[in-house]
Amino acid sequence: MGHVISISNQKGGVGKTTSAVNLGASLAAAGYRVLLVDMDPQGNATSGVGVDARARARTMYDVLMQQADLGGVVCPTEMKQLSLAPSSVDLVGAEVELVTAPNREGRLKRALQAVRDDYDFVLVDCPPSLGLVTLNALAAADAVLVPVQCEYYALEGLGQLTRTVDLVRRQINPALELLGVLLTMADRRNNLSEQVSQEVRRHFGDKVFAAVVPRNVTLAEAPSHGRPVLLYNIASLGAQAYLDLAREVVGRTRRPQPQYASV
Repeated sequence: MGHVISISNQKGGVGKTTSAVNLGASLAAAGYRVLLVDMDPQGNATSGVGVDARARARTMYDVLMQQADLGGVVCPTEMKQLSLAPSSVDLVGAEVELVTAPNREGRLKRALQAVRDDYDFVLVDCPPSLGLVTLNALAAADAVLVPVQCEYYALEGLGQLTRTVDLVRRQINPALELLGVLLTMADRRNNLSEQVSQEVRRHFGDKVFAAVVPRNVTLAEAPSHGRPVLLYNIASLGAQAYLDLAREVVGRTRRPQPQYASV
C-alpha cells in the first residue's frame, strides 16, 4: 500500500511544489512507483512534470466533487514510474463548494483507497493555505512533510500548521505524523540563512532532514522546461539535494526496495 505524504506549508514561496515534483522524480528514479497529486489550483506541479492541465478532461477538482474516480484522472509523465493526478484552476471553487458537502474532509482519502495499492508513494502537493483542500490532504495522509525557507520569516506560520496537524490527528486522522521538516533555498554564504537553519533544527531536532535544498538556478529553470530537475540537469546541486532527500524519506518510511524498472 502506498505511503501517502502531504507536502504542506500555508506560507507561499517556500519550495513546496518544487519539493513535491523533485522528490517524486527522485523516488521514481530509484524505482519506486510514485503518484503525484496536485491539489494546488495554480497547477505548478502539473506543468512542472510537462502536463498541460487544459488538455485534461478531468482533474482533481472532479475527484473532490465526486464527479470522477481518481484512477480515471491519473495520467503518465515523462518518467515511467511517476504518474500525475493533475490540478486545475477549478480547485479554487472547491474550497467554497466543499463547505456544505457531506464528508467534506474525507473525499481525497476515499478516492485514494482505490489506487493506493498501485503505488509505493503518493505525494500530495497542497495549496498555500489551511483550507478544506489542505484539510483533505492531511486527512488522507500517513505523514506530512513541511518545507521551510531559510529566510527571516521561516518559522512564521509553522506554529499554526503544527496546531492544525495536531487537530487533524485528534479529530480526523489519528495516524498522521510529521515526517520531517525540509530546509529550502539555503545559502551557506549567508549568515542569516545559517542562523535560520540552526533555529529550525533547535525547534524540531531530528525531525529536520539532513538534506538541505540550496538556492539554485537550475531548480528555478527546470519548471519552465516542464521537467523535474533530475531530468533537466542531474549534476546540479538541486538535483543532488532531492536525491539525498529521497534516500531519507525511504529510510523514515521504511519502504522496501522496489522491484520495478527505474524509469
